[in-house]
Amino acid sequence: MSTWNLDGTHSVVEFKVKHMMISNVKGRFEKTTGVLNYDPADKANARIEAAVEVGSINTHDAQRDAHLKGADFFDAEKFPTMTFKSFKVLPADGIVEGELTIKGVTKTVDFEVSGPTDPAKDPWGNTRVGVEVTTKISRKEFGLTWNAALETGGVLVGDEVTISIEAQFVQQA
Repeated sequence: MSTWNLDGTHSVVEFKVKHMMISNVKGRFEKTTGVLNYDPADKANARIEAAVEVGSINTHDAQRDAHLKGADFFDAEKFPTMTFKSFKVLPADGIVEGELTIKGVTKTVDFEVSGPTDPAKDPWGNTRVGVEVTTKISRKEFGLTWNAALETGGVLVGDEVTISIEAQFVQQA
């Protein structure tokens, strides 16, 4: 089993959620760390732990980002990180199960996985693997309940959030 560190400059944590029930708003978290314990010959025993800095949220709208960092949503001052820790990998099904913690609430979540890729050497001699994962969560289940009713019916922010992660890991010597 080898240890692989997340390469934050070559990884992306993104999300999307319905806005006004008509289109998706997308955003990303710019600061992520993580460790993958992985043996390409024994994928079922792989484990991953990751942390996302909530204050690094970026939706390309400073006012919205400030609102999302505040107490109505993530309360980044009180809960500065979101975490994920896997406890089961089902390579045949392309699933990683684990505990996702957002705003102090921990729930079991299944991520659909594509990868890891076959290990590859970069130009500097490091060995890397890539992985793509996705899941959908109910933001309300994690205490992200703020919303506003629309005049025409419906709500400003949808409940279902799609999380997509493209991650690159570097094997440690």
